[in-house]
Amino acid sequence: MLVLAIVLGSRFLRDFDAALLPYAVATVFLAFGVAYRYTVWVSAPGANRLFRKGFGSFFSADNFRKAPTALPRMLATYLGFQKFLGARSRARWIAHQLIFWGCLLAAVITFPLTWGWFTFTSPTGSGPGYEMRIWGFKVLGFDALDFFGWVMFHGLDLAAVLVIPGACYFLWRRMKDRGAITGQRFAYDLLPLVLLIVIAVTGLLLTFSSIFLNGGGYEFLAVLHMVSVVFTLVYIPFGKFFHIVQRPAAVGMQLFKYTAPQDERVFACKRCGEPVDTAPYVENLRGTMRDLELGFDAFAEYCPRCKRVLRGSAYLTHVKEGFH
Repeated sequence: MLVLAIVLGSRFLRDFDAALLPYAVATVFLAFGVAYRYTVWVSAPGANRLFRKGFGSFFSADNFRKAPTALPRMLATYLGFQKFLGARSRARWIAHQLIFWGCLLAAVITFPLTWGWFTFTSPTGSGPGYEMRIWGFKVLGFDALDFFGWVMFHGLDLAAVLVIPGACYFLWRRMKDRGAITGQRFAYDLLPLVLLIVIAVTGLLLTFSSIFLNGGGYEFLAVLHMVSVVFTLVYIPFGKFFHIVQRPAAVGMQLFKYTAPQDERVFACKRCGEPVDTAPYVENLRGTMRDLELGFDAFAEYCPRCKRVLRGSAYLTHVKEGFH
């Protein structure tokens, strides 16, 4: 489907830039990897139930009627601004926002250009007046020498300026924080940050070379930048960045939890009586445990604190038996 969209969107490759062919091929591999990994992910019982419940709530007309502002608000706060990260650490939230919006800006610019959907042409052949066309249709004209034109041609540089401090913060945290060091893996936790920094830095160096060095070292930087981008795109479905694709299902699950209390009672913990969650959510968790054949789905009826107490009591009981 992506290959067909590239062919049609570039007007049968008339607007396709052959110099960007490696990037386009990498996006095709990215699309295949995402489709494959997502299929494998939703085939697991827990993820399958999350997927069905999440997207069922996401596209539910009843939920929209009951809470018409819930979905836009959750898309903004949970998917866009990720306020749940701010409760953990303000610094981590800021760094994550820098990476998120920087990568989003880069994707919005890079992917359509790579596929030949966006083109920038000059009636004079050398500027400064340019026209931006989408699928061959003129969208707007601008002067490359004014502020708007500068922003249009340096959007990727702005994205790199956002990504670098965010990625450097998380890389520094991975090197200093004892909790992060304990469970981290190089290929899963460190490599994505290194790749983001390499892509951003080489992209900025390309601009620096063209403006201040008269193109000195441009070819080497262009190859290094291309290799890092292609490797990252192919790596996304099989690394930590795959959570970007998974996140919308989690938004649907949050919507499922939000809309349920309007019609359902809140389930109370069987041990202490504290509210656990909505009854539909607890039943969903119980169903997942049954799907996994864990044999103790009643454990879902206890609050997190009581779960820890019961688990500790069970361990202590076995330890006492060992002394006999």
